[in-house]
Amino acid sequence: MRAAAVRAVVTAVGLIGAVSAGPAFAQSAEEFYRGRSIDMIVGYPPGGSNDLYARIVARHLGGHIVGNPTIVLRNMPGAGSIVAGNYIFNIAARDGTVLGIISPTSPLDEKLGAVGVKFESAKFTWIGRATSTTHVSFFSRNGPIQTARDMFEKESKMSATGAGSTVVIYPSVMNNVLGTKFNLVMGYRGSGEAMLALARGEVDGHSTSLDALNAEHPDWVSGGDVRILVQYGAVRHPTMPDVPTCYELAITEEQRQILRAVMSSVEVGKMFFSTPGVPPERTEALRRAFDAMTQDPAFVADVQKSRMDLIPMRGEDLAKLVGEVATIDPDLLAKVKKIYPQGG
Repeated sequence: MRAAAVRAVVTAVGLIGAVSAGPAFAQSAEEFYRGRSIDMIVGYPPGGSNDLYARIVARHLGGHIVGNPTIVLRNMPGAGSIVAGNYIFNIAARDGTVLGIISPTSPLDEKLGAVGVKFESAKFTWIGRATSTTHVSFFSRNGPIQTARDMFEKESKMSATGAGSTVVIYPSVMNNVLGTKFNLVMGYRGSGEAMLALARGEVDGHSTSLDALNAEHPDWVSGGDVRILVQYGAVRHPTMPDVPTCYELAITEEQRQILRAVMSSVEVGKMFFSTPGVPPERTEALRRAFDAMTQDPAFVADVQKSRMDLIPMRGEDLAKLVGEVATIDPDLLAKVKKIYPQGG
C-alpha cells in the first residue's frame, strides 16, 4: 500500500508538471518575444567598428523579429572580447534573449588554445554576418613610415588595444611572419582611443578595420593625414586598388599559407550570434529576422550613412564557415601557433 501511494504521488506530480510545462513548450517564438528585451553584448568599448555595427543592428533588428522585442546594447570589453565570449557561452540565458558580437578571430583563438578562452565557437548559435572585414595598417604623414618598404626597414610605434583583438593580432603576425618592425603600444581602450593617440602624435600608426577608420575619421585618407600601406584581406578592396594585401608582401608559399589561416577572420567578419542551446524555433526567427533586416532600405541607408560596408551572410552559412576553422590542417596549425600572439 505504501509503495502504491508513493507511485500515485509521483504520477500526480508528473502530471501537474506536464500540464504546467505544456504552455511553455507550446509557446511560439512570437509569443515568447512579445514584450521582452534582448541584450546585445558587445565585446568592445564604445566607438570602434564592432560597436558601430552593433548599434545599427540594435536599432533595426527588433522590428524584424516576431513579437518585436526591444534590443538593449551592453558594452562588455576585456581581453580582446574574450570576456564577452566567455559570458555569452557560460553565463547568459540560453533562451534567445542574448545576442553578441566579438572578435572574428575567436574561432582561431579557441583552436590555438588562447589564454582565457572558455567557449567553443562551433556551439554558439550563429545568427548572421553584417559584412566581411578588411583591416588596414596606416601611418601618419609626419612619421617615419612613408612606404611599404619602410615597414620592414624602420621601427614604428603603433597604438594597440587588447591581446585578443585584430588590432594586435594582424600587425603582430606581420612582424613574426614577414619581418615588419611594428612596436605595439598596448593598453588603449578601443580603436577610437588608439586613433586619437595617432592624431596627438603619441604613435606613428595604427591597425584597425577600414570601416572603423572611415567611420571615425573619413577625411584622414582623402586629406592625406595618413597613408594606408597594407591591407588584410583576400583581395584588394575596391577603394584601395593601389594598396598591397599582406599576401602580396609574402615571399614564400608557407608564409602565404600561414597568413591565409590567420586572415580567415576576414570572412567571419562582423558576425552576430547567440548562446548555445537556443530553441530551434527561436533560432529560425532570429536568423530570418537578420536576413530581412539586411535587405531593409532603412538599415542599408543607416550602414551607408556610417560609411561602412554591407556584405551579409546567412546564419547557416556563417556556422559552416566557423566550423571549417576546426578542421584546419594540424601541421599548418602548429606553424600558426608558433607566430600567433595569443597562441597557448
